[in-house]
Amino acid sequence: MSQKTYVIGVGMTKFDKPGTKEGDYPDWAKEAGQKALADAGIAYELVEQAYAGYCYGDSTYGQRAIYQLGLTGIPVVNVNNNCSTGSSALYLARQAIKGGLADCALAIGFEKMEKGSLGMKYTDRTPAMDKHMGRMFELREPEQSPFAPQMFGNAGRDHMQKYGSTPEHFAWIGWKNHKHSVNNPYAQFQTEYSLQDIKDAKMIHDPLTKLQCSPTSDGAGCAIVASERFVDERGLGDQAIEIVGQSMVTDLSSTFDETADCMTIVGYDMSKTAADRAYEEAQISADDVDVCELHDCFSANELITYEALGFAEQGEGHKLVDDEATTFGGKVVVNPSGGLISKGHPLGATGLAQCSELTWQLRGQAEKRQVDGAKVALQHNIGLGGAAVVTVYKPAA
Repeated sequence: MSQKTYVIGVGMTKFDKPGTKEGDYPDWAKEAGQKALADAGIAYELVEQAYAGYCYGDSTYGQRAIYQLGLTGIPVVNVNNNCSTGSSALYLARQAIKGGLADCALAIGFEKMEKGSLGMKYTDRTPAMDKHMGRMFELREPEQSPFAPQMFGNAGRDHMQKYGSTPEHFAWIGWKNHKHSVNNPYAQFQTEYSLQDIKDAKMIHDPLTKLQCSPTSDGAGCAIVASERFVDERGLGDQAIEIVGQSMVTDLSSTFDETADCMTIVGYDMSKTAADRAYEEAQISADDVDVCELHDCFSANELITYEALGFAEQGEGHKLVDDEATTFGGKVVVNPSGGLISKGHPLGATGLAQCSELTWQLRGQAEKRQVDGAKVALQHNIGLGGAAVVTVYKPAA
């Protein structure tokens, strides 16, 4: 598969606290989809395939959401891959284009969530993450905290014990991302906190305080992916952003074997493998990346993922924090949108919101969040259970 693939239009809703957003998931999907189509300057009738991502809902919600855009009979595939659902939909849309099966495909993601921490919906069957939890509890005793912050907080504890990072390093990441979101009108939180505020917030699972944890959110995002022929025929080259590299990786044996620690259990090796493959396809290295939207479901995950993505050597992610290298003016600007911690995390929409942000960054349309001279962008989205998707973008040549 050698066909070039381009993002030609993106759109998203504001992300909001569950229960506060007007309308329902079909309304939010319609808003995001119509924005993406308008951005691309095309009619929905030109879309040949659609991939709709969500985690919380009954079957065929994807059709119900996309029917808001039109009823043309195209195939609609529902996608559910935990927190990487949106990027999984994007991955499938790109595959359809890259394989020459379509010239224009739509990836959309949405979520209507409940307040509070995530929990299991089905307790009468094998949990999807029983192997992950079982391996973790061999390493660390179970605690009363919710399972997601417990897993990522334990990964942070491992990093501190192995490499010498401290709770202050994780707190700085929370501070940075909340500070970035002040300039993002789509973000659920747009409040700047002091570093002390971050440290003093309610402890969820040591070392993670509440302001270092992504909130549940309602919202939607959308991207239109097209072939080189489609772009050329419609003169869309000036706005098209090429996906020059992309990889999806699921759990490896190292997630569960006797060498596993809490960092590999939450996907370090998945992220590293996906990043290495995406870099190889894109023919770039981590040093070439100017701006990155990284899956900071918790601040600890951002820090360990600095290493998985190659921004720092293994065990040295906290040195980037010491140097303030991942904010504006630094080595690579990570999460200019505010990231999941501050922008919010409606599971199905997150990967497409990341795609939207990076498309705007590479077009120079990110307004007060703009990273000067951004030419190469990296997207990292991970879901436990598991799937990691890493995507590399450049403006159309």
